[in-house]
Amino acid sequence: MSIKVTPLEEAEPRARDVAIGTFDGVHLGHRAVIEGADTVLTFEPHPLEVLKPEVAPKLINSLEVKRDVIDGLGVEELVVIHFDEAFSHRTAEEFIDYALVERLGARRVAVGENFHFGAKARGNPAMLSRHEEFETRVQRMVEVDGEPVSSSRIRAQIEVGDMAGARRCLGVPYMFEGEVVKGEQRGRELGFPTANLIPDERLVTPGDGVYAAFANGHPAAVNVGTRPTFDSALGVLIEAFLIDFSGDLYGRNLRVAFVEKLRDEIAFDGAGALVEQMHADVEDARRICADFTEAAARGG
Repeated sequence: MSIKVTPLEEAEPRARDVAIGTFDGVHLGHRAVIEGADTVLTFEPHPLEVLKPEVAPKLINSLEVKRDVIDGLGVEELVVIHFDEAFSHRTAEEFIDYALVERLGARRVAVGENFHFGAKARGNPAMLSRHEEFETRVQRMVEVDGEPVSSSRIRAQIEVGDMAGARRCLGVPYMFEGEVVKGEQRGRELGFPTANLIPDERLVTPGDGVYAAFANGHPAAVNVGTRPTFDSALGVLIEAFLIDFSGDLYGRNLRVAFVEKLRDEIAFDGAGALVEQMHADVEDARRICADFTEAAARGG
């Protein structure tokens, strides 16, 4: 990782090209805003978690995943505004004067056409454009498959397991990261030891089912759900079987990149039928991940 992460209060003023936004998912529309910027200014937590927690969306990315995706775009610095009640009362003009001019020294600013900021969201791209301290670029919404790309659209795709659709909007596979915890060891007993992650209530969770994925770069077959073939008290888990991998992952962070849904999660008539299906799932995941890797190498 080469990107520098800086709290806004510690940012050193310099001539910056700044892209501003929440950037949840860092989807194709966000990438169009960020293109050409050396600095990304974002908010943590999501402003709605502070202003209207009852309607705050499930997030697509944790800050760590968002940071790494933005790093991959060649951005030099991620400046993070700690969004709290006090910051929410800053007017739009105060936001411009303090964040963009005083702290960042912005010479160019890029935002999406629906970006709003400042107390009661009264700031907008037109207000930014009236400021002569910097040049403002307003990015129109990007469309994929004839529809605008938005974080809400991608959340809906993830929730129903449409990973191909989500990937077309994101530009990369949807990624979830969590700490590996002990499960019920049932996968190990069946010959398929899994690394188990507990879904984060702040983040969107993929729809129940079995997926082809990469887990820390290893091809994997991943089950999301409640394991209906057996009685379980653990609730929803994300269980990753890393193909051709051996090692202890307990307590380590695992980043799962979902490529394609293989099937729905269903109850089987006993362990034998489940194991037979798991063998088929692993082979499907192996093939899909190999095809995905080859396509990526070709630039497709």
